Amino acid sequence: MPTTLITGANRGIGLGLARSYTARGWEVIACCRQPQDAQDLEALTRGAPTLRIEALDVTSAASIAALSDRLAVRAIDLLINNSGAIGPFPLVENLPRQRFGHLDLDLWMDVLKVNTLGPVKLAEALVEQVARSEQKKIVTLSSSVGSIGACDIAAMAYATSKAAVNKAMQLTASALREREIHVLTVCPGHVRTRMAMGGGELEVEESVEALVSLFARIDATHSGRFLSHTGEPIPW
Repeated sequence: MPTTLITGANRGIGLGLARSYTARGWEVIACCRQPQDAQDLEALTRGAPTLRIEALDVTSAASIAALSDRLAVRAIDLLINNSGAIGPFPLVENLPRQRFGHLDLDLWMDVLKVNTLGPVKLAEALVEQVARSEQKKIVTLSSSVGSIGACDIAAMAYATSKAAVNKAMQLTASALREREIHVLTVCPGHVRTRMAMGGGELEVEESVEALVSLFARIDATHSGRFLSHTGEPIPW
């Protein structure tokens, strides 16, 4: 059976993806920073022998390396970089720290570590596991906020982190093309999660259904691209 590894699987889209792939009979490696606090994810493991929970802090090179060592002999068909950070909550109070004139560089670096550096380092650490699989796919959930051509918001840390991961994954796709590993970034849509602060146009289940359908269609023609959850290209 195919295997997917999902980061940030303890809530929101990550939990929805873990639930969907488990229901489809996949082996699911569900990663989160603090498994002991992931009650919804833990509940999902009951009666689901194909799902396992792994501790992972995507901002820690040591944590990423340890995960790679634990999975050294595994094959991972679909690596989903889902973990993301918009900045510290409450967001309304802290958002000014991402605006020009009030920029908090420590906050900016924290967001970059989660949204940009973590996904790239994890892809690098697990590339051999992906390479030995049948499907050979690496997907990073990004955001249209990172599109220079389509979006202009004031949250500089978040927006630049997404723009950066889009470019990083485009370069990763080029580096891995000869190994027939397909790498792309995808915007899941404006989903009603904690990060949306009560807003959003899609329920988690709607986004997940579209994402799973899109991921199943990924081939070499998608590698290096930035797509919406429906498969439409997003301007860089």
